[in-house]
Amino acid sequence: MKKKSPTKVYGILGYPAKHSFSPAMHNAGFRALGIKAIYKLFEIKPSELENFILTLQENNIQGFNVTIPYKEKILDYLNGSLAAAVKVIGAANTVKVERNGKLSGLNTDFLGFSRHLVELKLKPKKIALIGAGGAAKAVCFALAKKGACEIAIYDIDKFRSIALRERFKNTFTATNFVTAGSIEELDLVNKDLLVNASPVGMKADDPCLISAKQLHQGLFVYDLIYNPARTKLLELAVARGLGNSNGLGMLLYQATVPFQEWTGRRAPLAVMRRALERELKKCQG
Repeated sequence: MKKKSPTKVYGILGYPAKHSFSPAMHNAGFRALGIKAIYKLFEIKPSELENFILTLQENNIQGFNVTIPYKEKILDYLNGSLAAAVKVIGAANTVKVERNGKLSGLNTDFLGFSRHLVELKLKPKKIALIGAGGAAKAVCFALAKKGACEIAIYDIDKFRSIALRERFKNTFTATNFVTAGSIEELDLVNKDLLVNASPVGMKADDPCLISAKQLHQGLFVYDLIYNPARTKLLELAVARGLGNSNGLGMLLYQATVPFQEWTGRRAPLAVMRRALERELKKCQG
């Protein structure tokens, strides 16, 4: 009798991770294509990270996505091939466990963000960016590749903002990367896109980092957070009549590359989009 092949395991590594819609999206894709695989939540505390990495093979984990706070930290564990974008960006959001046990890294966040900007018909030139972590690095990379003239960066940790500026200023010489010491110094009145790439807004009691008077007509507000679907920042943008979006589109488009990398099959985009929309409706009650 032919031995049944074990179910391959994939998932998303983060802390917290329960907010993620990725399991619904990927599992819908697996079902649609008849792939024997499951996508799980790997909510791993920092103290448990090394053990998680060491036990990947015994748990039949073939690959995983990476979210807050590990997009930069995961680089310490990647000993296989690294996509060129990972090296430039300094963060990875996708890991593949190779047959020899080595861990290869990709960054598809910038691809997802870029594709979503195209869908939204946005061609921003002057951008204000809140956050300077792994997601912010991918956003900076994507915007600079698209020809941004200026990217102003604010992070509560000013040294992270400086590090982000220094990382890209010599690679994208046509883009002026500046650091802001406060939200006010982002100079929103002269920007056409505001991006929140920080985790502020995920929790119900999180403050809104922007005041109504700082928003102006012609400014598009993009929040990478998608759960909740409408953060306080996006509610403010709606109230001011501004174009806005959460990060659901970015989530969808960044997932297509790892899906194909892991399975060798083209991601069923329409199926995965519907799965995300169903999850969004559940959260909205």
